[in-house]
Amino acid sequence: MMRKLLITIDGAEFTVEAGDAPGPDGFVNVLVNGTPTRVSLSSLSTPDTIQWAVVDTRAYELQVDPDLRWIQSWRGRHKIDVRDLDVRVSRPVSADTRIKAPIPGVVVRVLVEVGEDVVADQPVLVLEAMKMENEIRAVRAGRVASLSVRPGQSVKLHEQIAEIV
Repeated sequence: MMRKLLITIDGAEFTVEAGDAPGPDGFVNVLVNGTPTRVSLSSLSTPDTIQWAVVDTRAYELQVDPDLRWIQSWRGRHKIDVRDLDVRVSRPVSADTRIKAPIPGVVVRVLVEVGEDVVADQPVLVLEAMKMENEIRAVRAGRVASLSVRPGQSVKLHEQIAEIV
């Protein structure tokens, strides 16, 4: 059975699909944003010690927070959030009608038009950051009142990109 996770590291989102058990070589075949990748992890049973991750052929030395709030590598400490996409929870409707860029990046595609009706969590645009494409979704159901971006445009963190009323 494949598990589907949304892993956010310092604001960058990655959709990860992984099987339950590693193969005989210790690697798990996963899809990261649709790209096949092989991953091997040392045991996380003692999170206060240094752990190892091998991604394809690159080894990474890591320290992982036991509550999965951060992960530390040689590049520093990174905020992490792991959400199981197979578990459905209801989200309250947002009172904020604005959609803001969750990460800095470049708008690749705009998927809606001003005046179009959308449902909550519908993809509105695709934002590229660190060579990864991220779907930015509607915060609520309603009508697209404004779009302040176009394909090829750079956006800053928390910059307003659309409004749904």
